Formats: sequence, structure tokens, C-alpha cells
Amino acid sequence: MHAQARRMLGDLHEAEDVAQEAFMRLWKQAARWRPEARVGTWLHTVVSNLCVDRLRKRRESALEDLPEPVDPAQNPLAERQRAELGAAIEAAMAQLPPRQKAAVVLVHHQGFSGREAAAALGVSEEAVESLLARGRRALRKSLARHRDELLGEG
Repeated sequence: MHAQARRMLGDLHEAEDVAQEAFMRLWKQAARWRPEARVGTWLHTVVSNLCVDRLRKRRESALEDLPEPVDPAQNPLAERQRAELGAAIEAAMAQLPPRQKAAVVLVHHQGFSGREAAAALGVSEEAVESLLARGRRALRKSLARHRDELLGEG
């Protein structure tokens, strides 16, 4: 839950708050839980909805970058280019509308199937595919100048 929130929000502390809130809601819901319902799907839905709510409230799209330790054996120029590429990807993700971002995170970062993502987002599988297609198209456009680096050619 924390990893999903971290990827959607781009903020470690805010992700912790969302994960904690999701588990608090699960705790409050436990007495009324239906045995046929999947806890994991429900939790991912709650996390996704909490993140979407927070993203909608944000007016700024800047994400905090966590500094990565520098390996002295690495080429400093290559490391800098990698960091710039990572920042470009984070910035492109931040520009996605909340529902598209949620779909991309669930499918590409969390490894959800289309059906699982649809259940977590409370939409049809077709809607997830549409969200993914629009999200991928927006990411492709935002990251066009980094195409060679992303494909390992740069």
C-alpha cells in the first residue's frame, strides 16, 4: 500500500499518511467484512482513492526528489544523465490526471492485471484500458526528447 501511494503521490511522508489511513479504514471496517471480499483489492481501492483525492487538492505538481547515494565507481556524467532522466519521468508522471496516473501506477508499477486495476479503481476493464492508453500517450509525448535514453540507445 505504501509503495502504491509513494508512486502515485511522489512524497514519502504523504504516502505514509495514506497507507496509515487505509489501514485505519480497514480496522474500522473489519467487524462488517464480508468473507467473499478480497482485502487486497479493497485496500488498493482505498489507497488509490485517497491518493486521487490528495492529488486533486494539490495545486502544485512539483515532486520532492530523494537524493540517491553516489557510487564512486559510477561514471559521474552517466549518473547525472540517469538522475535527469528519472526527474523527467517523475515530472511527466506528475502531469498526468489523477485517474490516468492511478491506472499507470497500478498496472506498470504494482503489476496489477487489467481486471485487478479495474476493481481497485472501481471502473470497467475497458475504462482502465482507456486510462492506460491516454496515460501512455501523454507520457510518450512528454518524454519524446528522452526517447533514445529510455530505449537504451543514448
